[in-house]
Amino acid sequence: MTGQVAEAPSETAGATRLLTVGVEEEFLLVDPHTGAAVPAVDLVMEQVPAELRGQVEREFQTSQIEIGSPPGLELSSIRHSLGVLRRALADASERAGVRLLAIGTGPVDGPVPPVVDKPRFDRMIERFRLLVPGPGNNGMHVHVGVPDPETGVQVLNHVRPWLPLLHAMTTNSPFARGEDTGYASWRSVEWERWPSVAPTPWLESHEHYQRLIRQLIASGVMLDEGMLYWYARLSAKYPTVELRIGDVCPSVDDAVLVAALVRALVATAMTDVEAGRPALLTDHHLLVGAHWRAAHDGLEGEAVDVTTGELRPAWELLDRFVDRLRPALEQHGDWAEVTDLLGGLRRHGSGAARQRAVYARTGRLTDVVQDVARQTRD
Repeated sequence: MTGQVAEAPSETAGATRLLTVGVEEEFLLVDPHTGAAVPAVDLVMEQVPAELRGQVEREFQTSQIEIGSPPGLELSSIRHSLGVLRRALADASERAGVRLLAIGTGPVDGPVPPVVDKPRFDRMIERFRLLVPGPGNNGMHVHVGVPDPETGVQVLNHVRPWLPLLHAMTTNSPFARGEDTGYASWRSVEWERWPSVAPTPWLESHEHYQRLIRQLIASGVMLDEGMLYWYARLSAKYPTVELRIGDVCPSVDDAVLVAALVRALVATAMTDVEAGRPALLTDHHLLVGAHWRAAHDGLEGEAVDVTTGELRPAWELLDRFVDRLRPALEQHGDWAEVTDLLGGLRRHGSGAARQRAVYARTGRLTDVVQDVARQTRD
């Protein structure tokens, strides 16, 4: 993780509480001619401008690289930070002879790049062996400030039922090993190989949260708290809740939209907690099914209505979800921009739909790679 995603969790002006939000994004490094993942992170890091290196890090595999935006109250600051970092990293990649892709996993078949040489990663490989997922898994993590861990745990209970919709929004990896996988997010399928990847469980308290972590480490499921790969968790480093369910978004517009909705979801949850309204108690296995459906269909198919267990068009449930968040979006001054960005998402489709549209036109995955690279920079 980069060290730039959290500061004071919120600001208060009278009765209005505004929450900070920060974004981490992981990218794939590929050969500019073939589109196959390449182990080039060290070469790219050498080309990153000195003033931005504190916001850029190596990730798990040598074909990956990560950025982190400073936290902010305004979406405009998040947009600016992500735009500057993406363009700088795309330029650094080109100087290193490779290309930067905001994509969930590599679409083109090729050798699996090695893991970054770090003692912790070495221990993970020793313990978990063949769970390394192909060319690299690239996600987006959104941090939102909370006042204390007990509040954070209650927020986790309130947000857990709604995360499959955000999962569907961010699907951006339909291709792998040179073919269409049939899933909108193949990254999600590969990622679930790790034993600590799961929907966040129902939590009684912060002590319960900590006890589960200790038990999972003792069982060997995790090496440390950093391997708690629940779809929402408390950050181990910052005073934030961290939502980490989606593929990295193809464009800055997509990332800003997700960041705004995540912050509004957390703000809505905090309002409900303070008002004593109970969280929706959703069965764990229904959530597992809802996340599978999100990974399979994305936004272009059906999604599970967790209030009924029935399938509905994903866009219908997303519209209802955004309406539910409208008070928090208006409170943060985000409603107009979110409305505009949702219109763009509706016109262009999810990242997975965009990739499939390019492939349907040309029949070449190299064209898909070029289009993703364009969206990544622009």
